Amino acid sequence: MTEGILAIIIFVYVFGIFTNSTDAIINYGAMYRPLVQFGQWWRFITPIFIHLSFLHILMNGISLYYVGIQLEKIFGHIRFLVIFMLSGIFGNIAGFAFSNGASAGASTAIFGLFGVFLMLGETFHDNMYVRRMSQSFLLLIVLNIGFDLMSPDIDIIGHIGGLIAGFLLPYVVGLPSEFKIPMVKKILALIVLLVFAYFCLKTGYFAN
Repeated sequence: MTEGILAIIIFVYVFGIFTNSTDAIINYGAMYRPLVQFGQWWRFITPIFIHLSFLHILMNGISLYYVGIQLEKIFGHIRFLVIFMLSGIFGNIAGFAFSNGASAGASTAIFGLFGVFLMLGETFHDNMYVRRMSQSFLLLIVLNIGFDLMSPDIDIIGHIGGLIAGFLLPYVVGLPSEFKIPMVKKILALIVLLVFAYFCLKTGYFAN
């Protein structure tokens, strides 16, 4: 799944260059609140696969491959795909609610994958290796958010939305069968996700 997602992202970018349609792809697929308010709901999904520059796709592609390969081995193909896509969608919903400009990129979903490592650290806190790995990703998250704060063109709200979703979604979709997640955590995570989505959608649709 990781390699398939990466292949789609590269295809969209290269297709735009070779057909001279990069601007059209961005215009018709990037997250932009006014157009979502007019019914273009697919913009919650399509920004995940659209990148604005070579450096943009390079950095996101490296992050996706490195992190995605590891998590796909842990969660399996289907669970990983669900976590990746929903993290990206939730991140774009958060951006829809609180960001005024246009945005695109897989980073909302990638931040979701970072959040998964925090979930693993919380779930397996007695495992020293997992705990240290989680702490390393926490530091990476802090550094990335610090970089976002210094870069006004980056949709930091979308990143944080993806991070929150990535932390909560593994509780809902579950781990491989040998690991059990308490039902209370599953229900709480699902409730928070639904409330989060409802609040962001309501805020976005009623924003000026």
